[in-house]
Amino acid sequence: MYSESIETDSSSVYLLNQQAVRQRALRKNAWRLLPLLTLAFIFNYIDRTSVGFAALTMNQDIGLTPAQFGWGAGVLFAGYCLFEIPSNLALYRYGARRWLARIMITWGLASTATCLVQGPTSFYVLRLLLGIAEAGFFPGVTFFLACWFPAQYRVRVLAFFMLGVPLSSVLGGPLSAALLGLDGMAGLHGWQWMFIVQGVPAVVIGFAVLAWLRDDPKDAYWLTQEERTELVTMLQEEPREKPKRALFSALRDGRVLLLAAIQFGFVLGSYGIGIWLPVILKGHGFNLVRIGALSTIPYIAAVFGMLIWARAVDRSGRRVFHLVSACLLGAIGLALSAVANGIVIEIVGLSLAVIAVSSARAIFWTIPTRFLTGVAAAGGLAFINSIGTLGGFAGPYLVGFLKQSTGTFSAGIWAMAGVLAVAAALAASLTLVIKKA
Repeated sequence: MYSESIETDSSSVYLLNQQAVRQRALRKNAWRLLPLLTLAFIFNYIDRTSVGFAALTMNQDIGLTPAQFGWGAGVLFAGYCLFEIPSNLALYRYGARRWLARIMITWGLASTATCLVQGPTSFYVLRLLLGIAEAGFFPGVTFFLACWFPAQYRVRVLAFFMLGVPLSSVLGGPLSAALLGLDGMAGLHGWQWMFIVQGVPAVVIGFAVLAWLRDDPKDAYWLTQEERTELVTMLQEEPREKPKRALFSALRDGRVLLLAAIQFGFVLGSYGIGIWLPVILKGHGFNLVRIGALSTIPYIAAVFGMLIWARAVDRSGRRVFHLVSACLLGAIGLALSAVANGIVIEIVGLSLAVIAVSSARAIFWTIPTRFLTGVAAAGGLAFINSIGTLGGFAGPYLVGFLKQSTGTFSAGIWAMAGVLAVAAALAASLTLVIKKA
């Protein structure tokens, strides 16, 4: 009995020590990887959506109609979607560190070059090139983080990374408004300064990623040997469904197609709001400074809402339930903003919608990595994102087209609410095809 007691005590001490080592490794990884990747995502989203602020003065300067602007704002996603799968397969072949750095450097250059647009055609071309340059960034980071963090931590990890979306608007709104105020300096329009100042940091971050990241946990020199061993063991012990290893098998998987359709819905809402929010606020008669300040409110709310929601998801493990809830809340928030009679209720509705679609992103991307691995994960995640991200084209164009057709933004907002409601219904069906989701 005495011997058994000693063995039990020794086993308990070993398990406690093992858990402490694993937690230490995960904390070090989080501090090493997430701040830089989140900073990259902040500028990724700024470079995509700051065009909404540029529209406040650029549209008149180069002669863009609302429909032309909506088309140009969204055409970025055509290039993004066409090159998404090839880009992620290249990431899998050459390593995340090199390929993510390449993506950031080239999108920074393309974003900066947007200061050269002269009319609709050049606007379309440079937005298309920006999308091609960016292709693969988000699913590439998702694939990368899945290689470094076990499933039970991924919602919180992805939520931290996706803080880049609301933070980009919290920082980018006032910054964009201030840069528009540089109109005439050195002979450039304010919107030209905006593209230059917001594009260059992506290039710098790209070189930092090349120096700072590593492709494999075995190469994590910031961890001790014991921490590296426990991290690798923990990742190998992770329970998964039978993996899809062949790329084309993954692309034919009905679950992959369903996930792509769901993402289309909440991405449409996200970019429909993000691109047009400054113009919507301008319609209330606010000046640039007030627009910059008001545009941050929904995204400040989303920063806190995402983190609270992510913790609830990780504790409950009910990813599909929370994904459905997020899509429904997004639809309700948009509907509320569409019927609002005053700016306060409109901002409340839009804030609920932004909290919802931002949280949906973090919840959503933990689901496909439960059954996609290896090259199938690289290609499958890219395929989901490429189809889903078409919502980034559809949202801005839909709102612009309906605004030009009806004279108000209400029709476009109602349309986005309807699409989010459909996404919620599709998300509910995931319980039928994905185990333990």
